Amino acid sequence: MHPKRIILMYISEVSGHRSATMAIEKAVKQLRPDTEIMNINAFNYTNPISEKVINRIYMEVIKHTPKIWDYLYDNPSVVKGLDKIKKHVHKSNSPKLKKLFDKFNPDLIVCTQAFPCGMVADYKKTYGVNLPLVAVLTDYIPHSYWVYNSVDYYITPSEDVSERLEKKGVDRSKIKAYGIPFDHKFNQKFDEEKVYHKLGLDSKKPVVLIMGGGQGLGPIKTIVKSLEKSKHDIQELIVAGTNKKLFSSLKRRIKHYKKDIRLFGFIHNIHELMHISNVIISKPGGVTTAEVLSIGLPMVIVKPIPGQEVNNTNFLTQKGAAVKVDDPKDAYKFIDELLSDKAKLERFKLAASKIAKPNASMDIANLLLSL
Repeated sequence: MHPKRIILMYISEVSGHRSATMAIEKAVKQLRPDTEIMNINAFNYTNPISEKVINRIYMEVIKHTPKIWDYLYDNPSVVKGLDKIKKHVHKSNSPKLKKLFDKFNPDLIVCTQAFPCGMVADYKKTYGVNLPLVAVLTDYIPHSYWVYNSVDYYITPSEDVSERLEKKGVDRSKIKAYGIPFDHKFNQKFDEEKVYHKLGLDSKKPVVLIMGGGQGLGPIKTIVKSLEKSKHDIQELIVAGTNKKLFSSLKRRIKHYKKDIRLFGFIHNIHELMHISNVIISKPGGVTTAEVLSIGLPMVIVKPIPGQEVNNTNFLTQKGAAVKVDDPKDAYKFIDELLSDKAKLERFKLAASKIAKPNASMDIANLLLSL
C-alpha cells in the first residue's frame, strides 16, 4: 500500500482553523510517518489579495460593529443571497485547485473551514471527481455554509452539533462526533513544579490565565485592571498573542499594578500555562475550548464575538463548564467567587471532563488513514 497523500486546508495563518490542521497533521504523522501531507492556506492560495482585504474587514467588523457579524452569521436569507456569488467564486477558483490537485495527486482532502470546503465540494461536482472530502467543524454550531452533498464525512465537536447538522439535511451516516482536533501535548502529564519554577511563580498561590486567542483579542486590559480588585493573592499569566499593541501597552502598565503578573506574546507552551492555572479567562474559540476542556480548566468568558463565539459560549454555559461575564469590569467578582468555593471549581472541572474529547485528533487521523 503506497503512502497516503492528504491535503489539509484552512484559512488565516493565526487561527483555530490552522491549529486544527496542524493537530491533525501531527496525529496522522504519529500513526503513519510516511504519509505525505500538504497543509495549505486555501484562501491565500486562491485569492491572495482578497484574503488580506477580507481579513482586515473581518477584524474591523468584530472589533467595532459586532452586530453586523451577528446579522451575517448563518442568516438563511444572507446564505441564499450569497449563493450566486459563492458559485461564481468557486467556479473561478476551480482551475487553480485543479492545478494543485493534479500536481500533488491527493488521496483525500480535509477542510477545517467552510470556505475551502465549499470550493472543493463544487470542484468535485464540476470535474466529476470522486475525491474523498472531510469537513472538520471547529465551532459548536454547524452553520449552513458547511452543507454540501459532495462532502463525504463531517467531524463535529459534539452530539448536539451532529443533531443540528442532521436537521440541516446531512445524512447521519456521514457524521462523526469525534470533537475538535487539538495538539496532543495538552493531554500529556508533566512536572508542574518545574513550570512554576521556570516562570518564577509560587505554587501555593492561585494562577489566573488571561488570553484572547492567537491574535490577543477582547477587553484584556479592562480584565487585568478589574483583577486588581480581587481579594485573592492571585498570579496572572497574560498572553497577548500577535497583538503587539496590547503587549506594549500592558508592558508599560504592569509596574503600576499590585498583582503578580507575567506577560507573554505569541508562545508555543500555552499547554504548560493551562496546566498550572486554576482558572482561565478567554475568548471561547473552538480549538481553545477543546484544549481547556481536555485539561478540565474552569473557564470565564468575557464578551464573546457574536456568531460562532456566542454559540460556543451557550454550549459551554449550558453544560456547566464555563461562566459568562457581560461586563469585563466585573471579571474580578467571578474569579473571587470561583477561587473562594473549591466545590464549585470541582463542579466546573467535572462538567468539562464530561464533554471533553481528548482523543479527537487521533480519532480523526485514524478515520483519514482508513479512507
